Amino acid sequence: MSFLPSTPLNLQRLKNAFVLSVLSMAIPIAAQTQAQKPATPPSASLIATPHVSGAAMDKKPFQIESLKGKVVLLMYWATDCAVCRDQMPELRENVRGWADKPFELVLVSVDKRMQDVDNYNAILNASVPTKQRFTQLWAGEPSFKDNLGTSQLPRSQLPVTYLIDKTGKLAERNNGRIPPAWWDTIAELL
Repeated sequence: MSFLPSTPLNLQRLKNAFVLSVLSMAIPIAAQTQAQKPATPPSASLIATPHVSGAAMDKKPFQIESLKGKVVLLMYWATDCAVCRDQMPELRENVRGWADKPFELVLVSVDKRMQDVDNYNAILNASVPTKQRFTQLWAGEPSFKDNLGTSQLPRSQLPVTYLIDKTGKLAERNNGRIPPAWWDTIAELL
């Protein structure tokens, strides 16, 4: 008994059929992977001038461009981010220390619900002096716009902080806790 086919095999046709079957399985997987990929912000090197605007928590219109002439620390955060909340006393202390300098801290909450931000701010209003509060925006507010894409990042990548120089240009970007060296950099930029 012979196991050889009665007609000769065309190996090239067999290879092509195999490649096509593998590709037909891979394309839907690649499309599914692409759709599930979290949004990532554009590289800091691609954005020379950040644009952030919207209604601040005090209901006043805000545009980051209005802060030209100041060094700006822009931080994207969420109330359920432990590192973010832990960073706040340090931020308040630096704001207090640089009160007479051209320095501004702007927070953008990426919380899904405004109620979470309001609850956090109620605690702040009862415990933090007015002079130590920062400009805050909520990324979920309909008028909020930015060109950084950070508000779409997964929670695990927060906080994301941008350092903007007096000319309005992006100087640095950091994920996670603000590195101690940044405070020296800010002092130099002031």
